[in-house]
Parts: sequence; C-alpha cells; structure tokens
Amino acid sequence: MGKLSNKWTRAAIPALLIHCSIGTVYCWSLVKDAIATEIGSKTTTVEWAFSIAIFCLGMSAAFMGNIVEKDIHKSALIAAICFALGMAGTGFFIAQKSLIGIFLSYGVVMGVGLGIGYLTPVKTLMLWFDKQKGLATGLAVAGFGLAKMIASPIMESLQASVGIINMFYILAAVYFVMMFLGFLLLKKPDGWVESKKKSEFKPLMVLKNKTFIGIWIMFYINITCGLALISQEKNILHEIGFASVAVICSFTALFNAAGRLGFSALADKLKDRNTIYKVILSLSIVFTGAVILTKGIENKYVVLVVALLFMINAAYGAGFSNLPTLLSDHFGMKTISTIHGLALSAWAIAGLTGNQMSAYIFSKTGTYESVMNVTIVLYIIALASSIFLVKHGEKAE
Repeated sequence: MGKLSNKWTRAAIPALLIHCSIGTVYCWSLVKDAIATEIGSKTTTVEWAFSIAIFCLGMSAAFMGNIVEKDIHKSALIAAICFALGMAGTGFFIAQKSLIGIFLSYGVVMGVGLGIGYLTPVKTLMLWFDKQKGLATGLAVAGFGLAKMIASPIMESLQASVGIINMFYILAAVYFVMMFLGFLLLKKPDGWVESKKKSEFKPLMVLKNKTFIGIWIMFYINITCGLALISQEKNILHEIGFASVAVICSFTALFNAAGRLGFSALADKLKDRNTIYKVILSLSIVFTGAVILTKGIENKYVVLVVALLFMINAAYGAGFSNLPTLLSDHFGMKTISTIHGLALSAWAIAGLTGNQMSAYIFSKTGTYESVMNVTIVLYIIALASSIFLVKHGEKAE
C-alpha cells in the first residue's frame, strides 16, 4: 500500500470496521421482543441469548488470546466468519422457531466472534500508536459503544420493511463485508516481529498476581454495577416521570462512547493510568450517593437521576478502553493479547450477574434505590482494590 500503509489504514480504520460491527450486540433490546413474538416464547426466556453471547465473548477472549497473539489475520478472519454466521444463523433459527438454535447461533457462535473480534485489533493499535495508546484503544472501543447509536435506526427500519428474519440475513452480509475488509487492512508495524520461540508465559502465573487480581476485581465490579443500572435505564426514567426516554437513551449511548474515548485519551497524559479508574469509581460513588441521600428517584429529581445515568455510562465505557493500556503498563506488550483476554473473563461473569442482580433486588424490594445501595458498596470495594492492590510502577512482567 506504500504511503497508505500507516497507523490509520493499518490499525484505526480496520479496528473501527471490526468494532462497529460486533458492537451491534448492544442493540439486543431492539430485537428481543420481536424474536419472542416470532417464535412464540417469553421475552425473559429469549433474554438468555444475550447473556450467553456476553459470557461467550468474555470466555473466548480469555481462552483464545494466545491465537490472537500469534496471528491477528487468522483471528480477524475467524471473528468475521463466526459473527456473520451467528447472525445469519439467528435469522434461520427464528424462522424455524427454535429457541435452542437461537441460543447456539446468537449466544455461542456469535459470542465467540464477538470475543475474538473485540480482542484482535487492540495490540496492533497500541503498537502503531505507541505514544498515544489510550487514544488509540479509546477510538476503537468507542466504535464498539457507538455501534448501538449507528445501527439502531437501521435495524428498526429493516424490521419494519423486511421483517426480523430477513433483517438478520442482511446484517450478516453487511457485517461480514465490513469485518472482512478490516481483516484485509489490519497489520502490525513492520518493525514489530512476534517471537517464534515457545512462550514461557503461563496464565496461572498471572491469575495469582496481586496486580492482575486488583485490576480484575475493579474491572468486574465496574461492569457489573454499570450493567445493573444501564439495564434498568428505561424503567428508572419511567419511574421519575421522564417522557423522552428514547432521547435520553441516545445520549447515554453517546456518554458511553465519550467515556471510552475521553478518559482513555486523558490517561495518556497521566503518569499512572490507574488514576483514571480511581476517578471514574470515585465519581460513580459520588453521583450514586447523591441520588441515594436525596431519594432522587422517589422525589423525582430528574436532573440528578439523569446525571447519574450519564456518569455511569461514561464510567462503564472508560473501564473498557483503559483496561488494555493499564495491563500493558504492568505486564508489557509481549503477551498483552493473552493477558487482556484473561482479564475480559470478568466481562463474561459480569454479563451473567449484572442484569440479574438488579432485576432480583428490584423484584424483592420494589425500589431502584435498593439497587443503588448495593452498587455503591460494590463501587467502594472496587475503589479500594484500585488503591491498595494496583500499585503504580510495579512491573509484573
């Protein structure tokens, strides 16, 4: 590609093509009711397809990080095939009215594509943008967050015009083309050569490392608490009597993406990237505490509650974009894809616990302030983990 072979064409653009495709998993709320109606099942039952997808995302990233490490082209192609096949399979099994088929296609096959696709461009981005790692990973992961905003009107239009089944077939084709183009463009810098020697890296060594444990805990809690509140966004807004729910949900998606990009770019200017986690966790505690102390939901303090939702979405996104760069600071770049993948196992478990936790608490108490009482305690634990376990300057490589 000559002069066109640069950090934008070989890293940023292919990363965005991949992440803007797989990020549409967060459009699940737009299709779950239609799927349930089409196959004659309950929405709460169909909902498990999304939970399975997030679980498989995290676990495939955890166990296939070594493949990504060795060959990003192979992993990018596997991601494109699995994601597109899973999406097309979802359309097919909706037509067959097979709930198990939907779980396998949307949950397992597409979930594997999600995990490998999410992980694949990250190391390449950090290698090309070696002095702006946070900006680079924030840009790509922001694409994952913005995918919902971009795809939502398209998916609603397709559902109305061609139906839910054909929508999945069309999107499968479109996203395969986008991800395949990302596969063709993605390339590590010419000066970087992966070692051909058998790696001495052992995952169990990292899993026992105090720093990794601290990062895993605060990452897991940030996702769990984020999902606990984000999954209840619409209901919380209805509870405080807010009419323009769709508008606020679009803005929360924007804050999610802005948090991914803004906080990670800011981290590039700090001596310790862990400071960002201390900031977002502290802000989450402050905003959640303000709503609890003022009984914001019960008293319908709209501005305060909406501000909390904006903050939680920004913190949720920032947690993802700062993870790989924080890990690289402590563990180096040689095995970052593998270590990042292991850390994403927290996402897998949070995907099974976050939504369910808030739904369970609300079913027992009938109030969302009870959910916030639990999340603020968890945020405090995460902040303690960030302060006492993740020490600046400690190299664990």
